[in-house]
Parts: sequence; structure tokens; C-alpha cells
Amino acid sequence: MEKENIGFLFDLDGVLIDSEKEYTRIWNEIDRIVPTGVKDFAIKIKGTTLSEILGQYFHPSLHEQVIGLLNEREQKMRYEWLPGAKDFLDFLKKQGYKAVLVTSSNEEKMRHLREELPELVGYFTDIVTADRISKSKPDPEGYLLGARILGAKPVRCAVFEDSRQGVTAGRAAGAFVVGLTTTLPENSLRDMADIIVPDLRAVDKEKLIKTLMTL
Repeated sequence: MEKENIGFLFDLDGVLIDSEKEYTRIWNEIDRIVPTGVKDFAIKIKGTTLSEILGQYFHPSLHEQVIGLLNEREQKMRYEWLPGAKDFLDFLKKQGYKAVLVTSSNEEKMRHLREELPELVGYFTDIVTADRISKSKPDPEGYLLGARILGAKPVRCAVFEDSRQGVTAGRAAGAFVVGLTTTLPENSLRDMADIIVPDLRAVDKEKLIKTLMTL
């Protein structure tokens, strides 16, 4: 099995960068300013695109206000690598394996991220943002697109996710799903993930590659 026949598909927040706690705080704050009445709102929307959040939880008359509140707070965020994330991507790059970033983030957020972590984009063949898909996680569209970009069958791709919506999307795509407990407890991910780890440091890279090559 050649290296180009397997692929690696990464979520961003809570998998590569340490931002999930910050987003929980931000969305809780927005929910206090513009109440949705939804229990655990900030947790419930993880892995969902902004357009779907607006369409499902906020009246159209409030969209501009919510977008403004979010953009103001996102532009002040400072992004840092999660433990093991950069080392994992370094390994894949040095070994010649290809990866695609599949994120619910939009281009505006990605521009700020490139300013904070300019080296991140160099690890990926392509970046699938919310602007490039019509349905967000838990729909598998983003991960199926990522697999097509890599020229790999979804079954021979590993998806790395930390949210319930994300692991569900990876499973629906037919990929091998690695669930990270950086955001949610193990029991929230267990039924949709093939393996569960605390972060990318705990992934046995050689074993994972061998597994993908036999699928």
C-alpha cells in the first residue's frame, strides 16, 4: 500500500489548537447577551458552522449582532498548539503522509489564525473551511471532501475529532475515527470513535498507519 493511498483529516479547535475552553466562554457570554434559552448551548453547538448556529438558534434580526459579538471576541483570541499536535504534524510531513484540515471555522477566523500560527497551514495539502461545504458536522460532507482532495478512500483515512458532532461525521464518512477527550469526556465519544486518546501525544503513530494500510 503506497503512502498516497491513506490520509489524515484533522479538526482544528480542540484537536490541534487550544481554543475550546475559550469558545465555550465566548458562546456562554453571547448567550447571556442574546439569550437562546437552550440548555448547555455552548456545548451543544460545538462542531457546527456559524451559519447553522444563526439559522437554528437566533432570529434573523439578531444575526448581525451575534456575528459582531463573535468576530470582536475571535480577533482577540490567542491560539496555541495543543500538546503533541505540532509534533504529530511534523512526523506526518517528514514521513511524506498527506493531511487536510477540516474545520467549521470560516475564512475570517482562519485569516486571524494564520497571523497567530503562520506555520500551521504548511502542514496541510488543503484546508476545508465552513465556506466550502453546504452541510456541517455531523454531516460527513467535509470529511468526504477532504478524502477526495487527498485521493484516498475514506475508509483509509484517519479523522481526528474532539466533539460529538465531529466523531459522528467521521464515522458517517466511513473513516477510522480518533476521538480526543480535550473537550468532552470519553463517554460522549466512545460509541462513534474507533480509539480514544487524551491528546495527540497518546496516538501510536506507527500502529495507526499500519491499521489504515490494512483497511
